[in-house]
Amino acid sequence: MNRNLQHLFTIAQKPVRRIIGLMSGTSLDGLDVALCAISGSGMETQVTLEHFDTVPYPVAVKDEIRKVFAKDTISFQQLCLLNPWLANLHAQWILECLQKWNVTPEEVDLIASHGQTVYHSPKILHRLPDFPNATLQIVDGDHIAVKTGIITLSDFRQKHIAAGGEGAPLALYGDYCLFSQRGVDRIMLNMGGIANFTFLPGNLDPSGVFVTDTGPGNTLLDAFARELFQVEYDKDALFAKQGAVNEVLLKALKNDPFFKEPFPRTTGPELFSKAYVKTAQERSDTTGLSPYDIMATLTHFSADTIADALKSVLQEDKDYAVYISGGGAHNPLLTGLITERLPRLQLHTTDELGIAGDAKEAVLFAILANEAVCGEGINFGKPGMPAITMGKLSFPA
Repeated sequence: MNRNLQHLFTIAQKPVRRIIGLMSGTSLDGLDVALCAISGSGMETQVTLEHFDTVPYPVAVKDEIRKVFAKDTISFQQLCLLNPWLANLHAQWILECLQKWNVTPEEVDLIASHGQTVYHSPKILHRLPDFPNATLQIVDGDHIAVKTGIITLSDFRQKHIAAGGEGAPLALYGDYCLFSQRGVDRIMLNMGGIANFTFLPGNLDPSGVFVTDTGPGNTLLDAFARELFQVEYDKDALFAKQGAVNEVLLKALKNDPFFKEPFPRTTGPELFSKAYVKTAQERSDTTGLSPYDIMATLTHFSADTIADALKSVLQEDKDYAVYISGGGAHNPLLTGLITERLPRLQLHTTDELGIAGDAKEAVLFAILANEAVCGEGINFGKPGMPAITMGKLSFPA
């Protein structure tokens, strides 16, 4: 047997596997690195988050990614070069984190690399009948495996699409394994660049699990913070709090076919871009708004669409525990507005469940890698939620 296959076979049989989960989202804020100790699989999964760090993307790295990020017209040379270049950077940052944590690469069993999404194009966005759902994540797994010496799983979203999904959200697989609790109906609400939530039924029936994107989380807030205030994001909603919501613009922003699509649905910055907002301003004759009013209105836009999506699936006479994560969990105006619109729901953080909210997405990809090596695939019994394991294997040299 090939020595790498033998090593993988040995890893699969271990009682506890140490897996590094990596996540870099559409906000382009940095690389989340989570070292997890994982035992079991499926509903028997147990995770201990041993170490976590976020390596901020330098401005130069963000600038290079933005040359191809969510754009219809790009330099293919730039895209081609970014794939190994970013992979080598990610590998370097992994090794630096391990050194800081006093962990050797030999002590790590697997790396789960989400990669960097550069374009997400489900059918509901591209609307080309002869073409399937599609998504593209760069950061090549072979380069990470060779540079770190650690078996790497990557490119998780392609299998999801091949099996009938849209490539997102993938959080439900880890959410169901890790956060389900008998007798408690839970909502796992992640507010990254795009917001999504997973409903976990207290009866643990996988057919009752529900997941969808809701629309923008932070992507528009971050884009206009950069354009209007030359900062990466609106820290503590400082700018939005100084403005007033413009109801005319808000109505125009919410008037898009995406919000009428059935669940589950996915989206990305390809739709919710600066051009989307400026088109809404022109149609609503609100181009003269102050920067602060724009930030306030965009925050209300995210809060309204998140709350509207939740309202459409939750029963008024039932109690739910809502756990938030992602950058939006740190935005007091956004979380406050959601609470106002859903007064029966109390927002908690995933920290209360033992996983830091900022680490959650990286941890969930570590779980996906664990499932690929040890799991059977969870049958949710619904279109768009295939019963599969995901991730492509890359072996060290």
